[in-house]
Amino acid sequence: MKKTIGILAHVDAGKTTFSEQVLYHTKSIRNRGRVDHKNSFLDSHNIEKERGITIFSDGAVFEFKDNTYYLVDTPGHIDFSTEMERSIGVMDYAIVLISAVEGVQGHTETVWQLLRKYNVPTFIFINKLDRVNADKDKVINEIKRVLSKDIFYIEENIKEEELSQELIEFISEYDETLLERYFEGDYDKQSWINTFKTLVKENKVFPCFGGSALQDEGIIELLNNLDYITFTEYDEKSKFAAIVYKIRHEANGNRVTFIKALEGTLKVRHEITYRGDISEKISSIRIYNGNKFKTVDEVKAGDIFAVTGLSRANAGEGLGELNKNIKYNMIPTLMSKVIFDPIYNIKDVLGYFKLLDAEDPALNVVWNESLQEIHVHIMGKIQLEILKEVVKDRFNLDIDFGPCKILYKETIRNSVKGYGHFEPLKHYAEVHLKLEALERNSGIEFKNKCHADNLTTGHMNLIRTHIFEREHHGVLTGSSLTDVRVTLLTGRAHNKHTEGGDFREATFRALRQGLEKADNVLLEPYYKFKIDVQLDYMGRVLSDIQKLSGTFNPPEINEDRVTVIGRGPVKTFMDYSSEVIAFSKGKGSINLIFDGYDECHNTEEVIEEIGYRRDADIEYSSSSIFCSKGQGYVVPWDKAEEEMHCEII
Repeated sequence: MKKTIGILAHVDAGKTTFSEQVLYHTKSIRNRGRVDHKNSFLDSHNIEKERGITIFSDGAVFEFKDNTYYLVDTPGHIDFSTEMERSIGVMDYAIVLISAVEGVQGHTETVWQLLRKYNVPTFIFINKLDRVNADKDKVINEIKRVLSKDIFYIEENIKEEELSQELIEFISEYDETLLERYFEGDYDKQSWINTFKTLVKENKVFPCFGGSALQDEGIIELLNNLDYITFTEYDEKSKFAAIVYKIRHEANGNRVTFIKALEGTLKVRHEITYRGDISEKISSIRIYNGNKFKTVDEVKAGDIFAVTGLSRANAGEGLGELNKNIKYNMIPTLMSKVIFDPIYNIKDVLGYFKLLDAEDPALNVVWNESLQEIHVHIMGKIQLEILKEVVKDRFNLDIDFGPCKILYKETIRNSVKGYGHFEPLKHYAEVHLKLEALERNSGIEFKNKCHADNLTTGHMNLIRTHIFEREHHGVLTGSSLTDVRVTLLTGRAHNKHTEGGDFREATFRALRQGLEKADNVLLEPYYKFKIDVQLDYMGRVLSDIQKLSGTFNPPEINEDRVTVIGRGPVKTFMDYSSEVIAFSKGKGSINLIFDGYDECHNTEEVIEEIGYRRDADIEYSSSSIFCSKGQGYVVPWDKAEEEMHCEII
């Protein structure tokens, strides 16, 4: 049986040390490394060793009791959450580490929410029970309160020993048949075990264990139980289906695509189809163990591997029979410009960042033509520090970054129609679109209501491609457009003069013309926050939240402490953590979790600060171009409808 196990945690919960112990006990490595000794097996990158944190998700493979395990170690720092989320999508089961001293921390909640989104069955390991001030019972209660009440702390070897009375009763509560049998005294261990396995698989209960990764306590016990409780069912005989979860480039620029096979078999020299019409041949197949790999001739459902030969597949993209893209939750909320010495060729620098962008699509590297600047999207300042080191290490390039700025977005509040016409001499295309507001954090959707009498299927598909081929600027600040449904109503082509690129121009102009007429809305990123302080500071906290344009639920008072849960703009709350620690003298805490985009709290101020001039944005024109007597002429957006060739619907 093949199983992919992910290891996740808040930074410094002992995740890498735990992974070392697992690999040692399963004879995948001969010696246990340590983060502080800079010799851990999975933190193999120089930057990871120097910093003592996991930055890149890495994997290992081992055999344990006739099963093959793929272990995925993920970053624990919130700035590298995008890397962590991409790995979650390929896990069969996850192990979340929680420190017995610090308890459930901010990023622990983020990890937990993502695991629930992807329906990954989850085990919990309470680590560092050997530490002074470790409190297992307190942490268990906190887990039940914050993460899930459906956890059970296991101390026995479930396979070898009799189940405890508490565990028997716990399982019975989730199954009416077992509960009835339990009351009638009709108990048999295997029925309860089988039900427990199913409950875990279905994300209904979460087994919890404890120990110390550093002292090698509780590791083998967890492994034995995990091996017995978990199971997978992969179909190797179906047609090949897989998901891409990571892209890397070798020193020579060779692109390596990391994949999880979900169904079927893949062999070297086979062709993989994806994105509908792309077909590429596999040059080699690799099984990685840390930073080393062995080549194999074939892989089957359940395997995690890497291939060469794919040039365009992206993380989150389905291959073969899996025709879907994963929509990731973790989205950068900050933007910064790349600063570098003018002696460097700007095309080379942009090329380096495009390589990094392929490996981490959340970077969303953008070349701003008007400012002649390279912009990157980031999760936080630590990520910029790491990026700086990565660029130096890989490309021998000294760079810096400008100040972090909030990444705003724009949407519309109403429904409008947009019209675009592109007809300079010997060119022709016309597009009519309908723009409608969607609910928050929906992205861009496309619908087609164009009749086949008006446009060919090829032209309709071309318009759809142009809607998604790049981010579109809003008219308030030039920020990325989102939460809009774009419907193609009609259009027109010319048998002789329509050429490649004409519909691109007409589509962009139609979209922009519609935005000019819309009720536009500026959006900003929001945090969900949880602040825990002594009761004496409640008034201060509630006052601060209001000053920071946040909202909050009724405070929860527990003896001499108070917990306040609410929501507020990233811009006002991003530096509030240091204030909480300062005024509470280190006894308070604040957990911040990205909570999507919503209406900006200070729209006019931001618009004035950014100073975007919509008429000066040459890449995003709302005007249309018509032709008369062999000459092209420009018609501004507010006059364009009168000259459209198609009937206005």
